[in-house]
Amino acid sequence: MGINFEGILLAICTFLIIGLCHPLVIKTEYYFGTKPWWIWLISGLACCIGALFIKSVFWSALLGVLGASLLWGIGELLAQEKRVAKGWFPMNPKRKEHYKDIKTDEHLCPICKEEIPEEG
Repeated sequence: MGINFEGILLAICTFLIIGLCHPLVIKTEYYFGTKPWWIWLISGLACCIGALFIKSVFWSALLGVLGASLLWGIGELLAQEKRVAKGWFPMNPKRKEHYKDIKTDEHLCPICKEEIPEEG
């Protein structure tokens, strides 16, 4: 019976992909705002579709994880804009005017419409 390291390797790669996407979202929003969301969409869909045609389970899963992370990054990119407007992350001084119109009292998720319960 041999030891199979593919599961552990896939877990490590997944961790690294998610870890790299987080600062990529922050840098994308800082320099370009939410305008390049469509690049994240196309890249994520391409990875997910590509994963369907790869015979190796390991590489298919890895490409699927990358695609899902890129698609999840779209929501994070939109939420990052509100985090910056709230002052939780640094604002790009060249784009300062952009943040004046953003409502900071709304939920971070642009899809969620439920009210945020007040504390206290």
